[in-house]
Amino acid sequence: VQLQASGGGLVQAGGSLRVSCVASGRTFSSYSMAWFRQSPGKEREFVAAIHWSGRNTFYEGSVKGRSTMSRDIGKNTVYLQMNSLRPEDTAVYTCAAREGGSATNLASESWYPYWGPGTLVTVSS
Repeated sequence: VQLQASGGGLVQAGGSLRVSCVASGRTFSSYSMAWFRQSPGKEREFVAAIHWSGRNTFYEGSVKGRSTMSRDIGKNTVYLQMNSLRPEDTAVYTCAAREGGSATNLASESWYPYWGPGTLVTVSS
């Protein structure tokens, strides 16, 4: 599967932004999807994930309550709606995918075999 993220940009602190990730292939509904981010000088970190069943969605602690991950199976797309953005949310946001699997590993970077190029989100103070 090939992934392409988009929707990044410059936003002021307190603002909102939605990033999207389009996946190729005809079995999108069987893929667990995740968002990771990497800030300058930092390691990549988990942000959010949705299990292929659609029954489980997980968020990293600092974005929980401010972000919502969703998917549109008909469009082969996942979204990450981010609200109340902070300067520390500035990062390259990348989507990842894995076919099938349990929900226990959704936050693990090494669990995902498919990655796409990221999209830069910059939050100004």
